[in-house]
Parts: sequence; structure tokens; C-alpha cells
Amino acid sequence: MSNSEFRPLARAAASVDREAVQRRTVRVLVAGQVLGGIGIGSTLSIGAVLAAEISGSEAWSGAAATLSTLGAAAAAIPLARLAQRLGRRPALTVGVLAAASGAIVTVIAAALVVFPLLLLGFGLLGVGAAVNLQSRFAATDVASPDRRGRDLSLVVWSTTIGAVLGPNLFGPGELIAKAFGMPELTGSFVIAVSAQVAAAAVYLIWLHPDPYLLSRTLPQPPEIAREHGAVRARSLVIFAITAIAISHAVMVSVMSMTPVHLVHHGASLTIVGFTISLHIAGMFALSPVFGWLSDRVGRIRTILLGQAFFALGLSVVAFGELDPALVTVGLVFLGLGWSASTVSGSALVADLVTGAARTRVQGRTDLVMNVAGAGGGALAGPVLALVGYAGLAWSAGLFVLFVVAAAVLVAPRRARLAEPAPR
Repeated sequence: MSNSEFRPLARAAASVDREAVQRRTVRVLVAGQVLGGIGIGSTLSIGAVLAAEISGSEAWSGAAATLSTLGAAAAAIPLARLAQRLGRRPALTVGVLAAASGAIVTVIAAALVVFPLLLLGFGLLGVGAAVNLQSRFAATDVASPDRRGRDLSLVVWSTTIGAVLGPNLFGPGELIAKAFGMPELTGSFVIAVSAQVAAAAVYLIWLHPDPYLLSRTLPQPPEIAREHGAVRARSLVIFAITAIAISHAVMVSVMSMTPVHLVHHGASLTIVGFTISLHIAGMFALSPVFGWLSDRVGRIRTILLGQAFFALGLSVVAFGELDPALVTVGLVFLGLGWSASTVSGSALVADLVTGAARTRVQGRTDLVMNVAGAGGGALAGPVLALVGYAGLAWSAGLFVLFVVAAAVLVAPRRARLAEPAPR
């Protein structure tokens, strides 16, 4: 954006009530996240079952999570660049419309029984996850340094409503499929289209002033060049991104195989949907608590708390693999681990990156996170077939140990640099 285009925004920024803008921004992001969560939640659980059915092999059951995560990874940098050039509003709007198109492609692929087309649909659906990830950073654009964790976590939390409701829409989805003569498992994708289009309308109409564009007009410390921005404590940024990525990979690998494992042992789709709903509740429902903790007790300590939840969840899953109730409990703890690690790690990235570098580094964070998740999802199927569900959980535990070791050995050396940079 040119200097002449910034002048009106700069004049507006001089008189804007920053706190009022932040409150409005968070409210709009929350509304968009609720709708986007319905779109993702209504298709997430059924994706693994649909992939196994159309491919004819359980080995491909992880393709839904893998391609969705790859789609989110592929969209991370383009959406970040679009936000950097034009603002958060067009970036978020374009992203949710791409996800809606993915739901349509998935229905067509199921009707035609074309597996490669189904993979394309899953990939486009993953763009919705990229939007959700960018939304959490959008909540920090004009937030005060001491409330970044809280505001970010509120946007993450809002996904709970839609994401928990979504997997329980299988019943209405089946009615929609029967009413329109669609394949049995595809009715939920019609719900996803409607939800994503509604989210696009929310972002396009109400997300103004654009938080990112406004943030670029706010006073910056003189040592930070706006054209380039600044990244403080690069080793700490790398640690934060690594913790986010590995935590996502651990969560995706176990969660994506849970529907297949439960169905294989006789569980109904209702039980599967209930299990995934509670898991997603664990991912999002307590995120404001973790945001508050990251602001008060520290980002790194909250990341370590997340790894403790992971260790507990993986142990419960491994020892209780034949009991659906214990599997559900384990997945709730996995969700809590993901929440604490992702919220605090994202807040740490927001603390350490300023200026125009912000969207670039945030985009790279989401790219690495989703590539790691895709790798976890891709490996989960073969690992499940080779060593079983418990073996998959123990294998994921090795990555948890890596994050703990990195936090203990690397992060404390640079802890003094983790204090929020002035904006």
C-alpha cells in the first residue's frame, strides 16, 4: 500500500479509540470463528470415514486430515501476503470462501466416487483452518502488550461453539443428504458451505477499521523501521514456532486416527461425533484461561503446561485404547495440551515480531505448523496399521519430550528477551 493510501488511515488513527477498535475487532473475529468452526467441525470427523470408504482402504483414512492440513499450509503464506498488502478483511474473506468451495468439491467427489477429487476438496477445506489461525493473530494487531495472550485466546476460544456443534450435525446432515439424493456422508458438507459463506459476510461487512492496516499507522519505536519490521530474539521465535508445530502434529496424528479406531471397534458415528466434540472442546473451551496464564505466569511455562497435558492424554489413550470412555478422556487432555501450547506459543511470536515483519513471520508460523500437522496425519495411518492405536500414542510422546527438552535447555537462556516489545 502506498504512502498516499496510508495518509487517511494515519489521520484516522490519530483520533481513534484504540481500545474500542480492539473490542469491535475481537467481537467480529469471534463471530467469524463461530461460523467457521461449524464449517470445520461438521466435516472434520466424517472426513476420515469418507476417505476410507471412497479409497477402499483404512490406510488412506488419514488423507482427510493430511490434505486439510496441507491446504492450510499452502494457504498460510498467500493469506499472510494478502493481509500485508490489503489488510485482514480481504484475506479472511477470501480464505473462508475457498473453504466453502472445498466443501462443494468434496460432495461432487463423493457422488462421482473419485478419490483424487476428494483429496482436492479436503485441501480446499483446509484453507478454513488457515483462516482460523490468521484470525488469532489478527486479534493481536492493535491489542495492548499485556493483553495479547488474553485477546488471542478469546478468538481461539470462540471456535469452541461451532467446532463442538459441528460434529453433532451428522444427524441433520443425513437428513439433508436424503432430501437431496446426495451420498450418505456428504450432508454435513452442505452445512459447511452455508457456515463459511456466512463467515465471509461477517468479515467483509463488519471488520472495519481493518486492524492490521490500522496497526501500521500507530506510533512505532524509532529503532524499528516500518518497511522491514523487526524480529527480536530469533532463537526464541524458532523455539515458539517449533513448539506450536510439534504440538499440532501430536494432536493431529492421534485425533485423525481416533474415528477409524473407534469405528473399527464397533463404535457408532454418534459416539465418534461425541468423542471428537469433547476433544475439540478441550482444544478451545479453556483457551482464555491459558491466554490469561501466558500473560501472567509466562509464555514458556504455559507451553510446558501444555506438554504436561499431552503426556497425560497420550498415556490415557495408550492404556485405555479399548475403552471408548478412556479414549475420550485422553483426547480431551490432548485438546488441552494443544490449546495451552498454541495460545502461548502464538502470543510469544506476537511479542517478538513487530512492524511489517509481523504478517510475514506469522504466515511462516502457520505454514510450519500445518506442514508438521500434515506430516503427523500422513504418518498416523501407516503407524496405526503397523503398531496399533496405543503404539501411535507412545510414538507421539517422543515429540512431546523433544519440546520439553527444548524449553528446558534453550528457552530459559533467552527468557529475558521474551518480554513484549513495545508497539
